[in-house]
Amino acid sequence: MTNALIIAREEWRLWLRSKVAVIAFLIVSLIIAATSVLNAGRMADERAERIHQQEVAEQTFLEQPDRHPHRMVHYGHYVFRAPPPLALFDPGVDAVTGQSIFLEGHRQNTAMFADVRASANLGSFEGITPAFVYQMLVPLLLIALGHGVFVREREARTLAPLLAQGISGQSLYLGKFLALAGLTGALLLPMLILVGVTSTLGESLIMGLSVTLGYVAYLLVWCALIVLVSALSSSRGLALGLLVFVWLIWALIVPRLAVASASASVSVPGKLETDFQMYADIRELGDGHNAADPAFTQLRANLLVQYGVETVEELPVNFRGIVAQTSEADLTEVMNEYAERRMGVERSQSLHVNQYGWFSPVIAISAASRYLSGTDLVTHHRFLREAEAVRFDFVQGLNKSHVEELSYIDDINRNQGEEANRRARISSDNWKVLDEFKFTPAAANERTARASAPAVMLSVWLLALIALGATLSARLKP
Repeated sequence: MTNALIIAREEWRLWLRSKVAVIAFLIVSLIIAATSVLNAGRMADERAERIHQQEVAEQTFLEQPDRHPHRMVHYGHYVFRAPPPLALFDPGVDAVTGQSIFLEGHRQNTAMFADVRASANLGSFEGITPAFVYQMLVPLLLIALGHGVFVREREARTLAPLLAQGISGQSLYLGKFLALAGLTGALLLPMLILVGVTSTLGESLIMGLSVTLGYVAYLLVWCALIVLVSALSSSRGLALGLLVFVWLIWALIVPRLAVASASASVSVPGKLETDFQMYADIRELGDGHNAADPAFTQLRANLLVQYGVETVEELPVNFRGIVAQTSEADLTEVMNEYAERRMGVERSQSLHVNQYGWFSPVIAISAASRYLSGTDLVTHHRFLREAEAVRFDFVQGLNKSHVEELSYIDDINRNQGEEANRRARISSDNWKVLDEFKFTPAAANERTARASAPAVMLSVWLLALIALGATLSARLKP
């Protein structure tokens, strides 16, 4: 171990004397720091804006005047998902899935996209996040600085004297590996600072450190690979070419193949086809705006028997409101079925892509990073479900007021003049059926459980490369 530390120390001294190495390190460090600051500022602004807009939306809904309850059903309400604290580091799928939804009766609207001001503010750096830098650019820096750690010894003809002095090949491998690992530790300092910032925003420090450990394992995979290739190569050009080729395979080609494979393996019905089928199913349920629709004949008959009356006018409740209640419950069940089916397909495709982490550690760290940061597809689906629960609850709450607070006679005659229209309004106190919406990331143990599979992949990659390097370096020859 002493020999390995001495070798690592000499590598660090060599890099410090090299202007190219220092300049490259400073450039990448500056990129990491700049993207961290820019992304942190943008996400903090978006977080504050969405929280504010959620408060405004709730206040606006509650401050509406006396109205017919069904007008409030269509007036609707907005919900916003504030980005989790660790989105400062890895926005994950949030950039393309949308962060706000307009909720209204009889419909499940899609999530709307993030504010386009993000593109205007960051220009061509829009897609560069701290996670992207660590996943894609830092490995290139490690390749540039580390591809010659062993080859240099061969070219300088110092490898044979080192081995002759009793320094084993394994000690050389370990020393070179520790040197690159130390460089990796220095590059991770900006990330630790960012993790500290997220902890002030309410994120669990354990989760922040878990994300950091994931990237430590990922970058160590690259360190082990770089030293291994350098040890087996006869020239710097060969080592550099092989490592860049591996980077292209892991970072660009395998992810594209994974997406193409997921699309081919898990088919997705077309949106138009799905919508046509869903609306056809919904039409069979009847029109909730028309109490005379034949679909509600049995409902009317059951109510008349239940209350022992002859006509709907004699019912102690508003038949139109009951129709609205029943219709909303039935069509929501159909819409939820289609929504769950769609989310199941998306989930299957995501898991299919993640399995390619066995072929590329870039995919493994991407998945682990999103899971731990709370910016994964599962979290987005939970947002959709919680938003739908808010929609259904406030719509049915208004329908309940329609049933109990408004008479059937006043309801059907509401268009017979101004006075009739006024009698068909109910008190705005009934708008208090709206619940406060506050979306929070999943608990730390839940996110950690999701990240366990990609974490295992990274561990296997790291252990396999280290074991292979140690085995081959034992037979190292000048």
